[in-house]
Amino acid sequence: MNAAALPATTRVAIVGAGPTGLALAVALAEAGVGSVLLDKLAEGANTSRAGVVHARTLEVLDELGASAALIERGLVIDRFRVRDGARKLAALDFSRLPTPHPYTLMVPQYDTEAVLLARLRELGGDVHRPYEVVKAEQDDDGVTLTMATGETLRAEYAVGADGMHSIVREAAGIGFSGSAYEQSFVLADVTMEWAPGRDAVSLQFHAAGLIVIAPLPQDRYRVVATVDDAPREPDADYVQRILDERAPGQAKITGMVWSSRFRVHHRIADSYRNGRLLLAGDAAHVHSPAGGQGMNTGIQDAFALGRAIARDRLDGYEAQRRPVAERVVAFTDRMTRIATTRSRVLRTVRNLVLPVVSRIPAFRTRLTTELSELNYR
Repeated sequence: MNAAALPATTRVAIVGAGPTGLALAVALAEAGVGSVLLDKLAEGANTSRAGVVHARTLEVLDELGASAALIERGLVIDRFRVRDGARKLAALDFSRLPTPHPYTLMVPQYDTEAVLLARLRELGGDVHRPYEVVKAEQDDDGVTLTMATGETLRAEYAVGADGMHSIVREAAGIGFSGSAYEQSFVLADVTMEWAPGRDAVSLQFHAAGLIVIAPLPQDRYRVVATVDDAPREPDADYVQRILDERAPGQAKITGMVWSSRFRVHHRIADSYRNGRLLLAGDAAHVHSPAGGQGMNTGIQDAFALGRAIARDRLDGYEAQRRPVAERVVAFTDRMTRIATTRSRVLRTVRNLVLPVVSRIPAFRTRLTTELSELNYR
């Protein structure tokens, strides 16, 4: 069912109603800029996917009037622990970061989307669905979007917030440079008995691969693991075997809420703009889930782009945000390769060096600030 009839024209057409598209629609609505937000799905996804909201994103959501409602739904975590097996390698504390939100908020992506949608509706907007954009054609005066139904929408600008396989990026003729990681990732939300408890995110190194265990609201846990070739829908037994191998004796799954497998790329769009076609979020950059920065970077893209459109300063958008994506992609790539190395020599060096450098206050501050994306203000 459509949230509203499709108008003939708008100032900004936004393709994709995930967190990036919703945040952009909210930013534009708050600035009094007309927009139409389109999504090809009949209703929003109900899977948790991204589960981390960092401090800088919460600052942005403060500006958008959406942070308080999201914090109510989430779980505040201010500590990360890094281990190799039972050996503790590092502990990171986010509680002293220079921000009103000195922590990481663990919250399923569907809650983030629900809060942003509620805020958009408070401002008089909504999502138009299901409208699948199949063509985007620009001329000197604007952009014409054509739907799979044959309907059209005329806009001054069109923004692709439509993910890695963006139709807007393709229409703009913008390349997406990078490559894919060899390993696949398993992602699962489970209920389980977890010996280390619910007060921290745990990152576990192992010769077989990386595993991250993060508490979620409703007594759930997010498990992310690298594997050579995961099944399409990993079941509880499969995830339990990974836990037994990489965190022996610490975890017992009692229920499976949701699971998935995915291949991870590290890519950046060659440009964020071609004329009246612009990109944000996963349409502009994709990278390893290490650090949980993908959705966060997209929401921050949306905030910056909304302000640029409202202030007629579009030329500054790419200059501001593309270097951030380059830094995030490089940072998460380094983290992933350090965490997943199969080299015994490199693992030994990593496990000797990390406990030493993690005792240095400047190193801990630099790492937590980078993870929290506070460097990108």
